[in-house]
Amino acid sequence: MKGFRYGFGVLAIAGILQVRVLAGDVPALGVEHEDAFRQMELLAEVLLQVRRNYVDMRSYEELLQGAIQGMLGGLDPHSAFLDEEAYEHLMEETTGAYGGIGIQIGIRDNTLTVIAPIEDTPAFRAGVQSGDRILAINGESTSGISLREAVRLLRGQKGASVRLTVMGRGASEEQELEIVRDRIEVASVKGARLLGDGVGYVRITQFDTPSTRKLRAALEALEEQGMQALILDLRGNPGGLLQQAIETASLFLEEGLTVVSTRGRSDASRDAAFVSRGGRFDAFPLVVLVNGGSASASEIVAGAIQDHGRGIVIGENTYGKASVQTVIQMAAGDGASAIRLTTAYYHTPLDRQIHEKGISPDIAIPLPREEWRRVQVRRAHLESPGNYPDDEVADYADVVDRQLQRAQDLLEALLIFGK
Repeated sequence: MKGFRYGFGVLAIAGILQVRVLAGDVPALGVEHEDAFRQMELLAEVLLQVRRNYVDMRSYEELLQGAIQGMLGGLDPHSAFLDEEAYEHLMEETTGAYGGIGIQIGIRDNTLTVIAPIEDTPAFRAGVQSGDRILAINGESTSGISLREAVRLLRGQKGASVRLTVMGRGASEEQELEIVRDRIEVASVKGARLLGDGVGYVRITQFDTPSTRKLRAALEALEEQGMQALILDLRGNPGGLLQQAIETASLFLEEGLTVVSTRGRSDASRDAAFVSRGGRFDAFPLVVLVNGGSASASEIVAGAIQDHGRGIVIGENTYGKASVQTVIQMAAGDGASAIRLTTAYYHTPLDRQIHEKGISPDIAIPLPREEWRRVQVRRAHLESPGNYPDDEVADYADVVDRQLQRAQDLLEALLIFGK
């Protein structure tokens, strides 16, 4: 089956999960697998006891699927068994348009956690922020929930509502949010403009199929307007497609430089490197903005630029989510099921592991939750001036984005010094 890239997340691509769809070849068994067979005897005995004595009748299919889900779910939050319905959902998420509330989530410290809300979506308008912990969905606790189950609960028909119990970062009280689902479609490149004195700005909201093409067009337009330095804003960008991350980084790096590599156990995933093809924007001064909502593909791009000394990273430590999932079709049964298995982690060009560690900025400028929320709203006003009432725009007119301002001041100083 033809391979494809897939980013798994709740209601959106949540991470740079390079998924290769493989046939489920059964590995050869030798003497070292005798212990596995002894353990399978225990599994078979438990299966029979449950089948015979459990208070409610359960089919062998239900029991075995539950056992498989438990085995994979115990590995990490991203490995899972995919039945036919889950497989269809996986395919749907690669399209970039779906029904939901517009958040990306992960499991952090065994808690369902928001990686980032998608701007101009119901979750964003409701005030959901990066780092928020989702304690309950429709009154049901999320303790021990899998990402797959969270996807199922948060999805629904456009116009239907879902109730979230949320605890914000640093908050002492829970908050109840009633959010109406909508059709989610995301513009991946936004806000391209000159900030003054030759400093350009562009923002990538996620790495989907057209993002690099749109970014290149935006940069070419800014060059025609006199851009001599660039601020690349990856704050709140939860990730996306691996190939787009590589192509985006390649725009700013010399040909042949490593963008990212993988480290895994199998021959297919061990020490695989992805190299820049070279781009025409590899000379001017560059700053990359990141925060706790920057994950996976964003971290790959920021890490490559930082490790090669191509630019300066400003903001906050990123989320730390960059693993490779391989989807393996099962030969048994009707062939409609598969497993999604974590097979490798992404490393930066200097061999730093991104997963669970993130990218630390060269210049750290933390923004408290409420300050970041006001920055987001002000940014939305600037990018879509006709979509908001005048009184709301006036209320946010004096908001200063301290991270962006520091980046602009730095680049303007470099341009002056260069003259």
